[in-house]
Amino acid sequence: MKGVHDAAWPIIGLGAVAVTSWLLFKDLRGLSFASLKSAIAAISPARWLLAIGSTSLAYAALAWYDQIALMHLGRRLSWRFVAVASFTAYALAHNIGASVLSGAVVRYRAYSEKGLSVGEIGVLVAFCSFTFGLGAATVGGFSLLFHPELVERFAGAPLWLGQAGAAALVAAPSLYVVGALLHFPPLKIGAYELVYPRPPVAARQLLAGPLELIGASGIIYFALPAAANPGFAVVLGVFVASFTIALVSHAPGGLGVLEFTFLEAMPDAPQANIVAGLLVFRLLYLILPLIFALVVVLDYERKHWRTPPATKGAHPNALGDLDQ
Repeated sequence: MKGVHDAAWPIIGLGAVAVTSWLLFKDLRGLSFASLKSAIAAISPARWLLAIGSTSLAYAALAWYDQIALMHLGRRLSWRFVAVASFTAYALAHNIGASVLSGAVVRYRAYSEKGLSVGEIGVLVAFCSFTFGLGAATVGGFSLLFHPELVERFAGAPLWLGQAGAAALVAAPSLYVVGALLHFPPLKIGAYELVYPRPPVAARQLLAGPLELIGASGIIYFALPAAANPGFAVVLGVFVASFTIALVSHAPGGLGVLEFTFLEAMPDAPQANIVAGLLVFRLLYLILPLIFALVVVLDYERKHWRTPPATKGAHPNALGDLDQ
């Protein structure tokens, strides 16, 4: 039964890519290559630098996810080591898709050689995912709280749904904080158990999640020209919804799903500029990090196989070298 379950997710992910790519193709039939090229050329060097800075903020926040999880576990590792391990894990997972290869594989290879047990690494992976969920709920909740009309951008949903969604989304992280402050007993959801962290850990989670989403959405925001820019609040709200849907779809890299959802929610902006912004996002947030991550993994594997078995503990890996 487990094998069937594991095989279903890649099929669902590839199916999501196929369907949304077809819908995206229908939507973009009128978009010319010349207009897209012009939209990309219109991005000034200063805005490119701001988009690169936003990418750095996003990946720094993702590294903080791991550090917060290690803090929850009572483990201390150097920032340089954690940053490289986290960057590699997320760069691969974002592109390949959680249904095919989770960042847990990279984290296991890295953190197991630092003495973490399989159980601790499992908690770390789950904790990082939960930190993202908290961030998405917090940003989505406050976006709808101040701009409930954002929900109307998605299939013309009614305004009251945005208001109700804001209340529900803000309530979730608020209850989590209350549970951490009052030391609630673990919350059991089926086979899973949520252990409330110490308040300092929960506070860091509530900062790290939104920072990552602000950085990631900032890439698209800075790639849009002033004339076609609906404002950061709109870009942030639409991005959080689109990115979350892309992750849930299990599509590799959210390919097609992210673009289709984002474009459908931005009918008031020129298609060429939106597509250009999404291409910049894919380049800076997905493609270039993937290339660097592959270099790190290949370097690790090269050193791993060239190191004699008796000395592997003394010279752990490419990641471990950063911890010296």
